[in-house]
Parts: sequence; structure tokens; C-alpha cells
Amino acid sequence: MGRVFEKRKHKMFARYAKMSRAFTRIGKEIAIAVKMGGPDPDANPRLRVTLAKAKAINMPKHNLDNAIKRAVSKEDGDFEEVLYEGKGPHSIGIMIETATNNPTRTVANLRSYFNKKGGALGVKGSMEFLFEHIGEYKIEKTGINLDEFELEMIDHGAEEINVDDDAIYITTSFEDYGRMQKALEDKGCVILNAALTREPKMPVELTEEQEEEVHTLLELIEDDDDVTAVYTTMA
Repeated sequence: MGRVFEKRKHKMFARYAKMSRAFTRIGKEIAIAVKMGGPDPDANPRLRVTLAKAKAINMPKHNLDNAIKRAVSKEDGDFEEVLYEGKGPHSIGIMIETATNNPTRTVANLRSYFNKKGGALGVKGSMEFLFEHIGEYKIEKTGINLDEFELEMIDHGAEEINVDDDAIYITTSFEDYGRMQKALEDKGCVILNAALTREPKMPVELTEEQEEEVHTLLELIEDDDDVTAVYTTMA
């Protein structure tokens, strides 16, 4: 009985820790969005999307309100987005998006993770060419005529549209990301999630053992509070 309880307690703490990290990262995204476009969601498209992401992970409203207030007052410091690139085990390319108020701390931490796990932090541009920068949207499909919607969204830059039982998923180029958001908002669509992401142009196949080596590095990187997203060339 004691072992079962300890196992459940460990899972519960792990779940709360993951949720806490997600809330922290969303808070930083809110800070950056407010810095770029102000605290009014109606006048700040990036903030609107960030708030939608926060609601998608069940971030409480008072947390959202406090994050906006802290961003306006710069109580948590002045966050900036910094992109880092590196090479992991087996020459896997890694790109790391961060939101930090102390780049010196962030780069030191990342360099230590790579050094510990047989990789190396690289210079700007050393890995970026291996990835395609794309935009992704997830929207509610209720009340949408899919045939008409697809034709209309293609005109606004949609490169791929997929549908499941719950939502519609749209992929755009990096350049068309903002144009697509405006088109969806003008049409009254409910945006459930939106993100700029990076996909490897030529995914690298690894053995199960090699993948595990890469994952030990990725776990260290993803657990860092300054890190908001990690992308690799691993298939």
C-alpha cells in the first residue's frame, strides 16, 4: 500500500511541476507580447493568441491577469526572446527558443547541458538552415462549412488543412502567419491554439539507443525555466 501511495504521490508532483513550468512559460510569453503590443488583447493580436494558449492549458484567469499586470510594471524583469542553436549526440541539430531576462545565465546553462551530454552549443545560423519555420493554427470547427472554408483559407496562405472530430488544423509559411491570424479573426473563428514552429527539412533516423542519448540532453534543456520550445532534426 505504501509503495502505491508513494508512486501516486510522485506522479502527482510530476504533473504539478509540469503544469507550473507551463504556466511560467506562458507568463513569459505574455510579458513579451505586452512589451511588443501593449496590454489590451483587442489591440494586440499576439497577446490574444497567447491568452488562448493559456486557456487551452487551463491557466486560471487570476494568473493571466497577474501576468499582464507584472508585464506592464516589468516586475519580473524585461524579457526578450533569444534563439540558440547546437549540435547534440550523433550530429542531431537542435534549436532552442527562450524567453529570458538574463541571457548570460541562459547561455551558460545551455552550454553546460550540451557539454554534459556530448553535444556543443553553436553559433547563430549553424543549425537554422536545417529547419523550416512554419505557422500552425488550431481552431474550432463548429458552424464552419469545410469546403468553403478551405478554399478561402488557401487564398490567405494556408498550405495544409487537416480536420479531426474536435478541430481544424492549418499550416502556413512563416511569412503568412500574421496574415492567416487576421483572416481567421475577421471570419470570427475561435482560435484554440497558434504557434510558430520549426520542422526539420531532412529528419535523421536514429537507433533506439541513439534516440535515448539525444533525449537525455533534451530533458535537461526542456526543464530549464528560460526555455519555451525545443526542436530537433531527429525523425
